[in-house]
Amino acid sequence: MSDTAILINTAVAVAAIVVLIVKFRFNPVVALVLGSCYLGLSAGLGAEKTVTAITEGFGEIMAEIGLLIAFGVLMGAVLRDLRAIERLVDALMRAVGPRRIPHAMALTLATFLQSIFLDVLLVISAPLARAIAGKLGRYGTARIATALAIGLECGIVFTVPGVGALALAALLHVPLGTYLFYGLVVVIPTVAISISVMTFALTRGWWKPEVDELPLPDTASAPAAPVRSEGPGTLAASSTRDQAPLLLLFTPLLVSLVLIAAGALADVLDWKNPVVSFVSSPVVALMLGLVGTCFIGTRFIGRPAVEESLGRGLRDSGQILLLNGVGGCLAGVIEQTGLGDILGKHFSADSWAPLVLVWLMAAVLHIAVGSVTISAITSAGLLAPLAPVLGLNPVLIALAAGAGSLFMVHLTSNTFWLLQSLLGQTTRGTLKTCSAGVSVASVVAMGPVLALSLVV
Repeated sequence: MSDTAILINTAVAVAAIVVLIVKFRFNPVVALVLGSCYLGLSAGLGAEKTVTAITEGFGEIMAEIGLLIAFGVLMGAVLRDLRAIERLVDALMRAVGPRRIPHAMALTLATFLQSIFLDVLLVISAPLARAIAGKLGRYGTARIATALAIGLECGIVFTVPGVGALALAALLHVPLGTYLFYGLVVVIPTVAISISVMTFALTRGWWKPEVDELPLPDTASAPAAPVRSEGPGTLAASSTRDQAPLLLLFTPLLVSLVLIAAGALADVLDWKNPVVSFVSSPVVALMLGLVGTCFIGTRFIGRPAVEESLGRGLRDSGQILLLNGVGGCLAGVIEQTGLGDILGKHFSADSWAPLVLVWLMAAVLHIAVGSVTISAITSAGLLAPLAPVLGLNPVLIALAAGAGSLFMVHLTSNTFWLLQSLLGQTTRGTLKTCSAGVSVASVVAMGPVLALSLVV
């Protein structure tokens, strides 16, 4: 089949996936598999080879990130019930004060708390953020909502073990330690600069509280947090939980990330040690983190509460695993069609154009589909074969795809509506803080990515 025909069929497959999701409300998992089937058959792979590419692509991704996602989500579920997030935000407020809390909170969300599923993390942190907003003056809601949106969305795609970051690293075969290091290089300045840019704009007349904010509810009549009643000893467990040292609660997660980073450093230094290699492998490192978190949870909230947390985490992880897996289906079929060789004829390795193309493709997909994860996975899968052809470091393609997938979080995004309702914004206000704020971060992130392309 001609190169032109393969390019046309690939474009049709991607367009079909978007239409199925947006127009016909197909589940993204089904839409991605159908698109993969069409591409394989239309590109001349034949029925057997198409099915093989789809199943092997799914299996390859699951082999790389299945356990990582499960361990990360389970760890986050236990931390949630330990009230670790609320206490961390409170500690940040005391440490940096109201003026710097938006930056501190966003950087913490983006770099440190990505083991927790985004919607869960947002639901936990939003009430605390809204309480803080009242202490920041006229533009408090705008500043804190923008910080939450930027921190949460950037963390998904740039920070291990964020769901998007794990998927991008797996699709492009980037070692997680490597992605962890370069992701931090990108995400820290991106979050800091983006919030500063948005704060300048919002406080110079762009934010109008009278039309961009909803009236505050009567907090005096707000219901108190429910008290779990699981039998004898529950009250004592809750009391003890409040006394758990905050650093202790996050120690297992910190140890996991340090172990993964140590493994990456050992690879760079070409230092071989069987013990270090074993404990620094991402699966083992996150498993140790989960075991440590469960042990601490058992000590402070009791075994029944920990088991309940793990059950909830298992339910949350199912959809995430399937969505990431079917991204591998599309990537597997694309690899078999030879798209990488075709695209490689039109770009040179010393050009910035391929990275901008990755960003643009992810941005267009995100505008159409409305999902950061789907757009990042699809764009990375489309251009993954391009990396070996050009000699580009795959981590650059992964980061560029992640940056592009952040562009224009809008009305089709669940995160958009959660931020609107939980932070007391109107739709107009959320378009400013969430859509504009995360779009600024999407563009800013390409600065560090392009800078890295000069040295990586």
